[in-house]
Amino acid sequence: MWRDLERTCAALGLPFVRPEAFPQNALLAARVALVGLTEVWNEDYCRAVYRAEFGEGRSIENPATIAEILKTLGLNADAVFVQAQSDEIKLRLRAQTEEAQRLGIFGSPSFLTADGELFWGNDRLEAALDWTKRYKR
Repeated sequence: MWRDLERTCAALGLPFVRPEAFPQNALLAARVALVGLTEVWNEDYCRAVYRAEFGEGRSIENPATIAEILKTLGLNADAVFVQAQSDEIKLRLRAQTEEAQRLGIFGSPSFLTADGELFWGNDRLEAALDWTKRYKR
């Protein structure tokens, strides 16, 4: 897996550093992503989290890493953390995790077509799109 990630990143011109600890507890990072889901900063945040973990080898378990990412995006990290720790966000993440498990999703990125076909991996997007064109029901 690590060698495959190295090759994929090299082909895409992306930096890659194997994190010292893996897997990492991404609970706070995921909760913050849910806070930002309807905000304009969400996509930049998600890219920054991946870059921190896999491009820089940083610990996304560390709240300071997440806070730094938020500050870089011009956000008040303390205010976002308060929202991320709310019962609403905790329940929403739990529900989304349970739904992902029900659907058989086990990694990121995953693509689920309207007819229930699951495609996993960065290199599977084209296959998922092709499937939807060929096998419309």
